[in-house]
Amino acid sequence: MIKGLNWLSTFMERKVNSVKHGGLCVACLSSNAFNGLCDPCRGDLPVNHWHCRCCALPLAFPSSELLCGDCLKNPPPFDIALVPWRYQYPVDGMIGRYKYNGQRKFGRPLMEDFAGIAEQALACRRLVRPELLIPAPMDARRRRKRGFNQAQDIAETLGRYLSIPVASDTVRRVRQVRAQQELNREARLANLRGVFEVVSEVPERVAIVDDVVTTGATVRVLASVLREAGAREIQVWALARTPG
Repeated sequence: MIKGLNWLSTFMERKVNSVKHGGLCVACLSSNAFNGLCDPCRGDLPVNHWHCRCCALPLAFPSSELLCGDCLKNPPPFDIALVPWRYQYPVDGMIGRYKYNGQRKFGRPLMEDFAGIAEQALACRRLVRPELLIPAPMDARRRRKRGFNQAQDIAETLGRYLSIPVASDTVRRVRQVRAQQELNREARLANLRGVFEVVSEVPERVAIVDDVVTTGATVRVLASVLREAGAREIQVWALARTPG
């Protein structure tokens, strides 16, 4: 289990000291940046220090050993989530510009830092190493409009960095659904019922990869079909988690 993200600060300090500075910060255009962010802008990222130990929902009090009310009442079909940041300023704007405007330079710093965070968690055995990364599938019509699936983009970056295979065709959408943004959790779950289908063999240990976990409905439904298909250890990896 992840004991919180206190170790993130130590890891990032080592990374700052070991990586050669250069290039422009995507946030403030400082010339003293690494992985696309300067030290002050990286310090502004809202680290998800205190969170539910299962779904990574940010908590208002200093603990990462407790379960949130939702996980207590409705235990999710996945085992643990690795979500380094809260979906707040400036992470929300960076993800938005990357995801909706195709400005990938705003997503790259988060992806590369996340890869280092995941590597550290695996090395310290806070996480079991997945055998496969599975990006959350995107509706084909939405993908054509956007030009890429951000979950697949993130998964491929993590896969290259961590040498973990990525399978974007393990799960597919079998029908179109309403846009999820304006729906509450119950409506999202109902909207997604029966939308995913596993179409290839699934190993025992997998990680679902997405950009943002909002209500958790999508990852719950994905984890359910993957568990039915034979997965036994299911993790959720995402850049950010909404505060609730």
